[in-house]
Amino acid sequence: MNTPQTHSTPDGDAPIYTSLVKELGDVPTEARRAAEQTLRESQRALDFGLISADAA
Repeated sequence: MNTPQTHSTPDGDAPIYTSLVKELGDVPTEARRAAEQTLRESQRALDFGLISADAA
């Protein structure tokens, strides 16, 4: 899976982004965490390797 690259910048380099993060929260980071959690949960839910041949 390709993950977006993040680049750290000092607060002075992106004042608009910094003020938006303070006002609204770090939406991209929160979305990435939610997507990763959903992916983990879906992988567990769809893990057919846990089903034994006797159950079929």
